[in-house]
Amino acid sequence: MRQLLFIGIVLVSGFSAGVILGLINFVTTEPFLDRAIELENKANFESGEEKDTPQFRAEYNDYRYWQKSGMVLAGGIFGLGVGSLFGIVFGLSRDVLPGKHHVQKALVLSGLMWFTIFMMPFFKYPANPPTVGEPETVVLRAVLYLSFIAISGFGAVGFYQLYKRLEKNRKFVAFVGYVAFISIAFVLMPSNPDKITAPMDLVNGFRIMSAFSVSLFWFANAIILGSLWQRFQPDARIKFEKH
Repeated sequence: MRQLLFIGIVLVSGFSAGVILGLINFVTTEPFLDRAIELENKANFESGEEKDTPQFRAEYNDYRYWQKSGMVLAGGIFGLGVGSLFGIVFGLSRDVLPGKHHVQKALVLSGLMWFTIFMMPFFKYPANPPTVGEPETVVLRAVLYLSFIAISGFGAVGFYQLYKRLEKNRKFVAFVGYVAFISIAFVLMPSNPDKITAPMDLVNGFRIMSAFSVSLFWFANAIILGSLWQRFQPDARIKFEKH
């Protein structure tokens, strides 16, 4: 393995997919964020906590501009983190993944990781707009979400090891075992501690768009990494000619 080339491919693919995610979020999730924040502002105006003054609007617009301008960079940083994990797993498992082309292999792995460490936790703890939820429970909610990612991810790895050891006509036992395992985790893990007071059309719209955007990230990361791997072959042995 040519390590520098491997690291370059992993970082470029992850960052590129993250930038794509940031750009997509401008269209998918930002309108819901604007609406959620405006509802919070309205509640603050009605309670007297804030006043709807030109100064407040100017400060608010500057803050939202700063947030939006950093969205693409934030997506790139997210892509570097998740893409690095994906790249390492791909580097270790590429020989056993189905498919003749590295893009096919990357898509298979991406689908498995997308399902186990994104969709399964998302089903249990779906995303909410940032203004939904109590500030006091932020840490608890983060711990619950990350814990479920770990449970689902390590569970998938464990049952994959079982899958490899089972005879061909009994490999379905590993899939059944994972379903039973994750179902038990769904029941035993605590629910989201916060009650949702925001309009459900806003919350559900944000959740759908969030799932759509992150799913596109996983797809884009797989396509980019698989294409770069196929082109540059970082795992190919270097041949030295004798003169």
